[in-house]
Amino acid sequence: MAKALSRGADVVIVDLEDAVAPDRKEHARAATAEFLSVPHATPVHVRIDDGPDAAALSGLPGLSALRLPKVTHASDIHRIAARTPDTALYALLESAMGVEHAYAIATAHPAVRGIGLGEADLRADLGVRDDSGLDWSRGRVVVAARAAGLAPPAQSVFPDVQDLDGLAASCAHGRALGFLGRAAIHPRQLPVIERAYLPTSQEIEAAHEVVEAATTNGGAQSLPDGRFVDAAIVAAARRTLALASRE
Repeated sequence: MAKALSRGADVVIVDLEDAVAPDRKEHARAATAEFLSVPHATPVHVRIDDGPDAAALSGLPGLSALRLPKVTHASDIHRIAARTPDTALYALLESAMGVEHAYAIATAHPAVRGIGLGEADLRADLGVRDDSGLDWSRGRVVVAARAAGLAPPAQSVFPDVQDLDGLAASCAHGRALGFLGRAAIHPRQLPVIERAYLPTSQEIEAAHEVVEAATTNGGAQSLPDGRFVDAAIVAAARRTLALASRE
């Protein structure tokens, strides 16, 4: 866990769920509580397995948020929120039922700061054979997050740590669908994800042109090259510039 903090990720996620063998749960929980007994410069989230995990970790100075796996109903959020006052929660939707209730989950409690997909379990639940079979669910979670006023969801992990070209292509597809950022399972994936999700120099230049035209020309309706500009396009350009500067 300590090593992960130095590898350049924006957030480090400690997994107490599927990554821990059943007979090591108590040891993992105690080790994580010790690790979180002091604050860290990099935010640390913990993907919990059950209520005892939440109770043991809530309120520790090094904990930034809890990640809740396999959320299917708003009641799952209420149950954990009651045990973890003042703790940010992120819900992972990993089943058809969870996806169907995406908006209800996203708006279940003020502590919910984000939602996302757990694609490995979701793929198994849906019986999806091809990656494109998950695109409807991906779009659903993006829309639900936006409707709830939450940040765009991050993509689920790309499991092949050797296939960086495949990771880049998958990130480009996720960005086109409305995702922002991605969970990584190996440090070598981080630069690929960052390049894929940060605006290119061409995108930044185009965004500057749009904002400048809207600012200096009294809300210009078009640019010299004929591109149409309206309030929605200006807002998108401002988001591009904010992302470029990591605001």
